[in-house]
Amino acid sequence: MAHTAPPARNPKVAFETRYGRFVAQLFEREAPISTANLLTRVEKGFLTNSSIYRIVTLANQPDTVPAKIEVVQFGLPRSSAQEADPLPPIAHETTAATGLRHLDGTLSMARLAPGTAGSAFFICIGDQPDLDFGGRRNPDGQGFAAFGQIVEGMDVVRTIFAQAEDATDQLSNPIPIDSVRRLGGRSF
Repeated sequence: MAHTAPPARNPKVAFETRYGRFVAQLFEREAPISTANLLTRVEKGFLTNSSIYRIVTLANQPDTVPAKIEVVQFGLPRSSAQEADPLPPIAHETTAATGLRHLDGTLSMARLAPGTAGSAFFICIGDQPDLDFGGRRNPDGQGFAAFGQIVEGMDVVRTIFAQAEDATDQLSNPIPIDSVRRLGGRSF
């Protein structure tokens, strides 16, 4: 199923960076667990001092990966999240269950095994079908949990993507996220 314009009731979250602002609209009805996870982190201020710390490009992945992808990853880096994440990991919402797909600008949950997602998120650069259920990116075939779409500032996300370093997908100087707030609600 392709993304269609979500109903106005779906929440929006704005992210401010030195490159500008981008806004994600969340698919609360289709992916309630992943949506609640992000909104709880925003409301409790857990994304304060987070950063964009990983940019995956076709050029900075080894040839041994089963499927190359392009994404911008943010939140708490895995090493930091394991030590300090105040919330437990969430259940995995597959794209087979939600009907969502990893298209250009899709917001999704980063994870290791199913049920390990929590404080790391990514945005797709271009369509990424290998991140969907049955895709080749993870050997378990469960894919990743898509739950939102960038509806404003995709040019900002592409500018951030252009900051990728050649040798590795981990940025030597992560890009701070200056603020994160729910639109139409409180600022955090």
